[in-house]
Amino acid sequence: MKAIIIDDERLARVELRRLLTPHKNIDIIGEAKNVDEAVKKIEELKPELIFLDIQMPGKNGFDLLESLDTVPIVIFTTAYDEYALKAFEYNALDYLLKPIEPQRLEETINKILLRNQEAMDEKLGSVLKEDDQIFVKDGERCWFVKLASIRLLESEGNYVRLYFDDNKPLILRTLNYLDERLDNRTFFRANRKHIINLKWILNIEPWLNGGLLVKLKGDHKIEVSRRQASKFKDKLSL
Repeated sequence: MKAIIIDDERLARVELRRLLTPHKNIDIIGEAKNVDEAVKKIEELKPELIFLDIQMPGKNGFDLLESLDTVPIVIFTTAYDEYALKAFEYNALDYLLKPIEPQRLEETINKILLRNQEAMDEKLGSVLKEDDQIFVKDGERCWFVKLASIRLLESEGNYVRLYFDDNKPLILRTLNYLDERLDNRTFFRANRKHIINLKWILNIEPWLNGGLLVKLKGDHKIEVSRRQASKFKDKLSL
């Protein structure tokens, strides 16, 4: 698995590399010492996993995640425990306190391997098409809904809110998981927090920083980020 270490302290990066040496399934393909450098590395190298410090000069680790459209698996590595709750709101797989103990790191690597195996097993199933129906349960309420009727999917940490008809249930899935399962001919990842149903688009207009603003039937207005806007134009152009 390709990974990047993001930490402003050189000695911390060196130590984490050393601790990861026995784990041959983790391939460290790059390092970054700040958020701006990390964004470039992630765009260039496309890692599957990032080891991310939180407190860094200028922008912090949470700022980095906010700037990404598609977030790799995140393992936070920090000397401070007060950010743990917020870290898991960002769908982090684990939270390692410095100095990192080898046994604790091994537990984290095992979590990653288990998650990958589960993802591979799930990918063996067919991609969900717009005519497929799915079972949705939120609290005491249940629906059997056709995917074509879902106009928007919105990330809320480890949950995703589905919008269809006048309903908006919350399900225990991540947006990354659903992005892999849904047919990309119908559903498009607009930004870090949203997947839109292309067939529900009412109009499109230019937006800030080279992005686009998409209005869906039902009055939702969703920003397509600058990086995703070019993909969006290619998908919808002749």
